[in-house]
Amino acid sequence: MSWTDERVETLKKMWAEGQSASQIAKELGGVTRNAVIGKVHRLGLSNRAGSGGATTAKPAAKEKAAKPSAPKPAPKPKATKAPPASKPEKEVEELDENGIPISAARRAIIPAGQPLPPQPSANEISPEALAKVNEVEKTAKKLTLMELTEKTCKWPVGDPATEEFWFCGLNVQQGKPYCEAHVGVAFQPMSSRRDRRR
Repeated sequence: MSWTDERVETLKKMWAEGQSASQIAKELGGVTRNAVIGKVHRLGLSNRAGSGGATTAKPAAKEKAAKPSAPKPAPKPKATKAPPASKPEKEVEELDENGIPISAARRAIIPAGQPLPPQPSANEISPEALAKVNEVEKTAKKLTLMELTEKTCKWPVGDPATEEFWFCGLNVQQGKPYCEAHVGVAFQPMSSRRDRRR
């Protein structure tokens, strides 16, 4: 389904009339309620909190008028001030080319072919652990990603952008994703890491 100009105008009109996202989706056909809500945010339309809050505040005020405590409805309009409307604008600025919000986790992903961030240097890993890894990698099964199972070591070896990239593939240590040698490198006690840095 594509958002044609006609469908967008219908959405804007119905949204301004106070129709719900479900009603708009039903009227447009071929879209979900969530798709309508997403389009409303991308268009930067009002979240209608001010108008919705005003309509719900009036009956509350009438009920409160019958009762002696009338000051309670006043905080509700304060809770629906303009700042919530500014939050979607920030989210809209951080969308990818498909209109999907870019999370911090997605920003942290490094595209293929780009240099990796600095990795722990060899002097941070104990010489015994390095020697064990070197020996193990000589006997590794050298599996591809599709050959990995829950019982095979998932330690990556090489540059993923080249054809010489593979995974260890030896039997994993129980409860860990790696074999015994790679567990020794991956899971080091904090105190020993601190000691080696000094």
